[in-house]
Amino acid sequence: MAGRRALSLAAMSRLSWRYLWRNYRRTSIMLLAIGVGVWAMIFMTALMRGMVDQMIADGIDALPGLVQVHHPAFRDDPSIENSIPPPGPQLLAALGSPPVEAWTGRVKVPAMISSERNTRGVTLLGVDPAGEIALGFDPASVVEGRFLEGPRDPGLVVGRKLLERLETDLGKRVVIMSQDPDNNVADRGFRIVGVFEAKLSGHEERQAYAGLATVQELLGMGDQISEIAVTGGDYRDVTALHARVREPAGPQLEVLPWTELDRYLGLMLGVMDGFVLVWVIVIFLALSFGLANTLMMAVFERVREIGLMQALGMNPSAILYQVLLESLMLLILGLLLGNLLAIASIQPIRNGIDLSVVAEGFEMMGVSSVLYPALKMQDLVLANVVVIILGILTSLLPAWRASQYRPVEAIARN
Repeated sequence: MAGRRALSLAAMSRLSWRYLWRNYRRTSIMLLAIGVGVWAMIFMTALMRGMVDQMIADGIDALPGLVQVHHPAFRDDPSIENSIPPPGPQLLAALGSPPVEAWTGRVKVPAMISSERNTRGVTLLGVDPAGEIALGFDPASVVEGRFLEGPRDPGLVVGRKLLERLETDLGKRVVIMSQDPDNNVADRGFRIVGVFEAKLSGHEERQAYAGLATVQELLGMGDQISEIAVTGGDYRDVTALHARVREPAGPQLEVLPWTELDRYLGLMLGVMDGFVLVWVIVIFLALSFGLANTLMMAVFERVREIGLMQALGMNPSAILYQVLLESLMLLILGLLLGNLLAIASIQPIRNGIDLSVVAEGFEMMGVSSVLYPALKMQDLVLANVVVIILGILTSLLPAWRASQYRPVEAIARN
């Protein structure tokens, strides 16, 4: 019995392959349509996935950290009054164990920076350079001068855009002004020791880095800090990291993951997976009409042959399976072509596409001007599975139609 079934399947496969290429022009056009459609699905998904991933990565770099610890009122009023003490023993123990990979304490307050020509509002960041680098700051982004050398470094590192707005230069002195705990103006002169470039120019204009101890001394805040930034693991799932920090931090502190700190980015991550599925389905729905038409025409062309096969003993279910097998072969060939086209077109641009001509528009969306396509296995698998499933469903109508012919009427048809 097993041998007969295998032989029947082999014979059915040969018949399906022969009938598929009976009209090679129509089959070739349909193969090209499926291939281009699959290429469009995968290629555009890779571009969108790359854009969203880059947007999220840039957003997390700007936060920074996947989880942050603050005073409950800090996000509404980021002033010195809403500072927190450095981590206690329990929190320190949690920050020193997995899944935490790195953490740092920072002072983050609004301030004014003045040069001899101009004045700007900035966010003054008092940082420990080693902790900041461990958290993700790239020292190579400092394109002039140097980064801070320690928490007591008296220098200041600013962005290139801010340097231009202040109409000053590396090595020049500027004055930083902010408020101390008594709401008095605290000011100090800093020499610009470094200039950094960011992927998003807005970050260059809004942030200035100084040593953590230097800023604490300037503001008279003792060892208080504004936030604790923590990173570790995959940014797509920070549940374990968030839970590890939240419990020892206690109810008096606010512990939030990056998805709540920047709800827009969190929403984009959630929407992206749904977008990929909708995009694949919409593209294939357009292709499904051509696929159904191709199979239906193939059925109409051989009505008499189908009737003859039924008269010779081939049952209707076998005819249905044969037409579905033709559809499956056509889909597999189209998928193979589309996947090869997608991989061949994405590989040459995997190191980035320079879109600096529309940099300002991308900046408004929070995306850098270099787009890195992200070809993910999950997107390839999703596109292929959806095409196979919807393709088989689309083929059911012509297959069912072929299986319903009555042998006498089919043979008599001209």
